[in-house]
Amino acid sequence: MSGFDNLHPAIQHHIVNTIGWKTLRPLQEAAIAPLIAGEHALLLAPTSGGKTEAAFFPLLSRMLTEDWRGTSVLYVCPLRALLNNLQPRLAHYAGLVGRRVELWHGDVLAGKKRRIKLANPDVLLTTPESIEVILDGRDGAGKAMLAGVRAVVVDELHAFAGDDRGVHLQAVIERVTKLAGRELQRVGLSATIGNPTELLEWLAGACDGPKRVLAPGAELPTSPEVILDSVETLDNAATVISRLHAGEKRLVFCDSRARVESLAAQLRAAGTSTFVSHSSLSLDERRQAETAFASGSNCVIVATSTLELGIDVGDLDRVIQIDAPNTVASFLQRLGRTGRRPGITRNCLFLATSDEAFMRAAGLLRLWSEGFVEPIVPPSDSFHLLAHQIMALALQEGGIEEGAWRAWVGRASSFRDFTSDDARALVTFMTESGILAVDGGLHWFGEKGERAFGRRNFMELFSSFTTPQLFRILHGREEIGVVHPISFKTRKDEPPILLLGGRGWLVNHIDWDNRLAYVQPTEILGRSRWLGSSQALHFRHCRAIRSVLAGADPGVRLTKRATEKLAELRENHAWATDEAMSLVRNGEGELRWWTFAGLRANATLAEHLGGLTATGAVDNFSLPLVPTTAGDALNRTRADLRARLPLPPPIPEGATDALKFGACLPPAFAERTLRTRMGDPASVAACLGEEVREVACG
Repeated sequence: MSGFDNLHPAIQHHIVNTIGWKTLRPLQEAAIAPLIAGEHALLLAPTSGGKTEAAFFPLLSRMLTEDWRGTSVLYVCPLRALLNNLQPRLAHYAGLVGRRVELWHGDVLAGKKRRIKLANPDVLLTTPESIEVILDGRDGAGKAMLAGVRAVVVDELHAFAGDDRGVHLQAVIERVTKLAGRELQRVGLSATIGNPTELLEWLAGACDGPKRVLAPGAELPTSPEVILDSVETLDNAATVISRLHAGEKRLVFCDSRARVESLAAQLRAAGTSTFVSHSSLSLDERRQAETAFASGSNCVIVATSTLELGIDVGDLDRVIQIDAPNTVASFLQRLGRTGRRPGITRNCLFLATSDEAFMRAAGLLRLWSEGFVEPIVPPSDSFHLLAHQIMALALQEGGIEEGAWRAWVGRASSFRDFTSDDARALVTFMTESGILAVDGGLHWFGEKGERAFGRRNFMELFSSFTTPQLFRILHGREEIGVVHPISFKTRKDEPPILLLGGRGWLVNHIDWDNRLAYVQPTEILGRSRWLGSSQALHFRHCRAIRSVLAGADPGVRLTKRATEKLAELRENHAWATDEAMSLVRNGEGELRWWTFAGLRANATLAEHLGGLTATGAVDNFSLPLVPTTAGDALNRTRADLRARLPLPPPIPEGATDALKFGACLPPAFAERTLRTRMGDPASVAACLGEEVREVACG
């Protein structure tokens, strides 16, 4: 019997006769029987691989067969835009069998949310932050709605699991589980990742019942068209894009909002129909751009990773990558945006605008050609988020007894290893510092806690991350987007000119108190700025770069320019070898240890080398040493450090202040939390064990 035969007859009918599908995709067929049986599962497939229907049809079938009533399915996504994109499709499927799907996130108006709580739709599309809002609501209707939940689908699970939002997601799912009084079926959807079994364990490890990873047909086609080119500058990239593949629909990825804006402006100046999408544009601006692009043909949309996660912008002809994403997993998401139509090959053109970007792209593509995908490593020692959940539970329950948090969130892998002594020390610190107060045996917010987290009805507790202090940009009543206030700084006493949505905006007035700026259109193209941080590359990525410099094939087609650039870089790094790390002294006498180990490992090594570390930049590939250092001195120090492993990473000044809920932590707990996020002990150990050879170069 096929999986399709297990579906409820009404769903079978509509798949064939209303939706018009003749067959199901391999993943959709494979998922039906285990999901109808109530198993927990992780469904893996490339972008546009049919994961949504693979999860939704079996759960809709269970809803009909078992007569689920009220809000029985939560469908959780990392992005509001992705939820908006999914809602019409899932509402259509559910409506075919008389069931309802509703949307709940920060852009949904309060009146609509009140109606949703009263109506109890069968499926709620939402985010972890919005689940927190519902749980913490004072009227009780939201909690009553969640008490009927039977299954949770987490879309783009890999986008959650590697950071604090994933810890928060685990916590709110556990709290809904306790409210419901039953085990919730957990279904994760993800693109290809390096450790799917561990990711499923992260999502459902504490749950009863069978668990399985389903990935039939998840492999990408064997021969996508991937090309690496070297164009030296962003201006040159704009020229190439404007002249290449005329008449086709092209999606261009940049990994910073400022470069998205700059490239879009240059493409428009070259006469190319260009749209823009990134997280700092208003919702209306993004929707207009994505809708116009989806209905166009000869056009370009320039985007950050916001368009990496499954948001539908129609059938694409080409994906173009400026420089390189940081992970193979991210590249697979982007590559998967193409090749949806019969006869169209999946493709991606890399345009490297600097030597370092070229090396990063070449190393990434070598890893991809070898079939490597990074594992997802969830954060550990999340003391700040335990503090967050203690306060959130106090708000949810109107006060909470010490230790009661364990009954609500203690099963989550992020919290279950905390000892009672650790938790008690945390609560004691929060109480003594005034964040919590005790009344009648219940913990509630103290004076300091009210000041820090009680503003606007405890809005600070609804998310696990800190929102940057950005300024909203308004043209009349229309919101264009947001920028960092550093964008308003000019060299002279002149009004700032912003670049937002690929257009120039003259700033007329800045309301500093309310963080608003009023603008009017201008033909002059200014610039907008947002603060970012240095990206730490994976150890395997850095080592793949070393391999390419040492002569390994990147594994993809190179243009003539790229071939020449690779030859030049290999000549400049002629000392690079896979047999050992290199201690390189240049013609000016400067000395660097080329570990190719990643930023986290190199920062840790620089911290512990003592007097051997020189002043200078530490990056993903190397670290500076004092010029008088000899190889034998470095090796003696390395031997001493091997005996002290694991080495704690350095904690930058102010790092605890940047950690949301860091004020709730005793200093020792804050340090533990930060060190687990900033360290890379395996890569440090590898560097301390591998041979180092001395090289002099001109």
